[in-house]
Amino acid sequence: MNMLNDTRYLNNDEAANFLKLSPRTLEKLRVLGTGPQFRKFGRRVVYDVADLVTWSNQRIFERTTQAS
Repeated sequence: MNMLNDTRYLNNDEAANFLKLSPRTLEKLRVLGTGPQFRKFGRRVVYDVADLVTWSNQRIFERTTQAS
């Protein structure tokens, strides 16, 4: 089994859509280092869907006071 074939990469716009964020917000999170892990192939930035899910799951809160 080839791991590369099992991985789905999304570009910035696709990843932002997946997370229901604007592409600009995702870019800003990347620059600040607070967004999901990403990969760079040359100048191309891509996100692994599994990394997007992991990042999203790390942001599950029960109260707004927890989200600080």
